[in-house]
Amino acid sequence: MNNYFKMSALAVVVAASLTGCNDTPVKQEAIAKEQRTLTSDDAKIFLDKVAKELVALNLESSRAEWIYQNFITEDTAALSSTTNQKATEASVAYAVAAARFDQIDVTPTQRRQLNFLKQSLVIPAPQDSKKSAELAEIGAKLGSIYGKGTYTTKSGETLSLGDMTAKMATSRDYEELLDLWQGWRQISVPMKELYTRQTQLANEGANGLGYKDLGAMWRSNYDMPADDFGKELNRLWGQVKPLYDDLHCYVRSELSQTYGEDKVALDKPIPAHLLGNMWAQSWGNIYDLVAPKNADPGYDITKQLAVHQYDEVKMVKGAEAFFTSLGFDALPETFWQRSLFTKPKDRDVICHASAWDLDAKNDIRIKMCIQRTGEEFSTIHHELGHNFYQRAYQDQPVFFQNSANDGFHEAIGDTIALSVTPKYLKEIGLIDSIPDQSKDIGLLMKMALEKIAFIPFGLMVDQWRWQVFSGEVTPENYNTAWWELREKYQGVAAPIVRNANAFDPGAKYHVPANTPYSRYFLAHIQQFEFHRALCKIAGNKDPIHRCSIYNSKEAGQALNTMLEMGSSQPWQQAYKVLTGNEQMDATAILDYFAPLHTWLKAKNQGKQCGF
Repeated sequence: MNNYFKMSALAVVVAASLTGCNDTPVKQEAIAKEQRTLTSDDAKIFLDKVAKELVALNLESSRAEWIYQNFITEDTAALSSTTNQKATEASVAYAVAAARFDQIDVTPTQRRQLNFLKQSLVIPAPQDSKKSAELAEIGAKLGSIYGKGTYTTKSGETLSLGDMTAKMATSRDYEELLDLWQGWRQISVPMKELYTRQTQLANEGANGLGYKDLGAMWRSNYDMPADDFGKELNRLWGQVKPLYDDLHCYVRSELSQTYGEDKVALDKPIPAHLLGNMWAQSWGNIYDLVAPKNADPGYDITKQLAVHQYDEVKMVKGAEAFFTSLGFDALPETFWQRSLFTKPKDRDVICHASAWDLDAKNDIRIKMCIQRTGEEFSTIHHELGHNFYQRAYQDQPVFFQNSANDGFHEAIGDTIALSVTPKYLKEIGLIDSIPDQSKDIGLLMKMALEKIAFIPFGLMVDQWRWQVFSGEVTPENYNTAWWELREKYQGVAAPIVRNANAFDPGAKYHVPANTPYSRYFLAHIQQFEFHRALCKIAGNKDPIHRCSIYNSKEAGQALNTMLEMGSSQPWQQAYKVLTGNEQMDATAILDYFAPLHTWLKAKNQGKQCGF
């Protein structure tokens, strides 16, 4: 995860005349007159002033949030809330002010910066103070419903989402899984009316910024026409779908053997509660049910970390050494002084792994309650990927201190994690020998259950929301449309008949939190193409799933050239720097998983696939 508070934390420096929300006809006429007299010089003055204030507020917001997440008290929560409110109000003011230059002839760089201010809002408030307050109140209520959600089981045990998630990861009891699955979805029923009203208000806010609806506004943030972006995602999905279909067929067959064909029919979608995850978005927790025979690679990274006396700091030092082997400068001393590596015994902290950039210069940190496991070792490489990206673009103007598009940041972290291969582990002395290629199928299966299984889910969440925002899907059809899309893309179905008045989308955090989801789909596509490109630059001769770019200065230089661009250019230009192409290409995924795909096809011979 990448916690950076760049464009969500915007300073209030717009003049009072620009921040008023109740536009009268007289005021609207004045605004129109002002727009006719604005010039490129006015845009420069406005953007220069915004840039200075952004630097200050970004630092203020980042510090407040860091303190809150590392020292959770009522006081630190209040400080965080205050700075977030200030940022939200400023975001609206800046977006409205930037929109007044829409018809003004400005330089390409100025236009990019102005668009950035407009599009930095995820949920734009209407230019009406009462409606703006209502929208903020709805957002708080939705967050509270989700955050406080619990379920009391039939046996009387009250469980949090974390409790239920842990049980679903390990339970193989059909009825227990069904109870947990149903139970969590009870919390989202009260969200439906609130979400409906929120959509109306957010669409009104998007209209005020010149967009036909909120979905069009979100899709406009990708350096291409909004309608083309949706088509591009479906094109990429079409490239991956054959691999996903074979994975789905194999997994369904194995689950049918475990639970019986009466519960997992071989010609229907997979019941959503049986895939080891509350949302069936990734399937890694059921690896034990579908693992290939004799797929044990012969080593356990967690055990090897213990053998070689890796503590939490040594694990981070090891990951840092990966980046310095590529030619990146070592992390600053403040990183080691200010990061959180272990869970304190004397206070509550938010342990979710995250990377931080507090001052847009050298104050970069990670926050993790590190466990000494192989999975966490890989996660540390991922998080440092964010930090090195943040430092690479520090010399860009504040508007461009971000990834090329919102998928890049996650993709870069995951790209680095793809190099944590047996070859790399041997080079750093964690294992003694590299398993032969017969062991690759198990490693690839584990990764496919996490990454390939996720891709259609990563696509359909926003597909549903865009249809909601456009009005194509109306409130009475929210739930029906949700499950139609899940069956269409994932081949996953609700295990029981769902009431049309239910609101199952709300059971997924990113929906009530209004976090755009296409970024995760993009990251899953981009990371493999970045990895393939870097392996080629590094002169790799192995299959790309065995490649590590460790110690390649050539790969490091190419990567840094792209990272330094930040968001200063259309993402296609950043993409071309590394891959040679301006269009994303999902065939890198097919290359990476080629041995597994061949294996799956053989296993699926004679089976009825499809859903």
